[in-house]
Amino acid sequence: MSAEVSSSPAPQEQIEQPINGSSPAQDPTSDSDANNSSVAAPHSAPHNSHTSASLYVGELEPSVTEAMLFELFSTIGNVASIRVCRDAVTRRSLGYSYVNYNNTADGERALEELNYTLIKGRPCRIMWSQRDPALRKTGQGNVFIKNLDTAIDNKALHDTFAAFGNILSCKVAQDEFSNSRGYGFVHYETAEAANNAIKHVNGMLLNEKKVFVGHHIPKKDRQSKFDEMKANFTNVYVKNIDPEVTDEEFRTMFENYGPITSASLSRDQDGVSRGFGFVNFQEHQHAAKAVEELHESELKGQTLYPLELRKLASTRVSICTSRISMTRSTTSVSARSLPRMELSLPPRLCVMSLVRVRDLVLSASLARRKLARP
Repeated sequence: MSAEVSSSPAPQEQIEQPINGSSPAQDPTSDSDANNSSVAAPHSAPHNSHTSASLYVGELEPSVTEAMLFELFSTIGNVASIRVCRDAVTRRSLGYSYVNYNNTADGERALEELNYTLIKGRPCRIMWSQRDPALRKTGQGNVFIKNLDTAIDNKALHDTFAAFGNILSCKVAQDEFSNSRGYGFVHYETAEAANNAIKHVNGMLLNEKKVFVGHHIPKKDRQSKFDEMKANFTNVYVKNIDPEVTDEEFRTMFENYGPITSASLSRDQDGVSRGFGFVNFQEHQHAAKAVEELHESELKGQTLYPLELRKLASTRVSICTSRISMTRSTTSVSARSLPRMELSLPPRLCVMSLVRVRDLVLSASLARRKLARP
């Protein structure tokens, strides 16, 4: 559930994983003994199930040290140990640490009084560390919130949802510049509290924006659902259509394969056909039959190419990615001088990104020529 960290993971000290992973409540888990060298993946655990007093402290500014944390957490009680987790090679802070108290009461008070306290201008996020993998993997009590106003931070989200039950962890997703991505996660101690929050907050206005609140679906389950939808497509894209073909002719041709919910040809502002269209069938088997039987068939002298709509998007992104790779390979510009491309971009954004890469290549080339002049 923690923000992405750019440094490479250490062999024994693992960095926090990005939010869009398997569970929003996952953060590196503490080792209660300061001598332990390995750090397991974290998860918040109910305070009443703890026998130790080990806290996870995240969202730390890279320059925060053990001494700074000791100064803050020792105001609560006797601190047994503090460890800021660092990259094994660069020794750069990974943005989280572990604070261990001598007794659980001090840990509970620190969690209550110091959570979201500013440390070097950045509010820290505190939760119980949990080393039990069985508890980490359960999705019970995890809530997903989207369409959040960018002004809502971790504390504001926590304050909003605390009324419905005990919160184990709370996190607003952020980009590499610490700006809100517009969604977040709240992990409750009980499923009842999560259901209560969904019931009362879903569809409500937070900072004048209507938010969606629902149960968090693990990544593996989302992928399974996507694969199921992909295997049962009903949307069909058809290209190379003669401009003289009417909407009625286009619809009638596909109705021969089964009931359809919609069929339309794409047209420009003047109403002229762009040469492609879309059909949505009620049943997958009818869509599949149309794609198979109409492939390379002819209509008014034009060869038709029906294609599953999802496959079309994947094909366009693949082509775009290949072109980006070719652009990079045909220039002497270092790959580090170009932006990292997101391969999951929609086709339109992918084309925009390709144009941006071209502009950057030209700018870098001109800059090199100026430097090379005597």
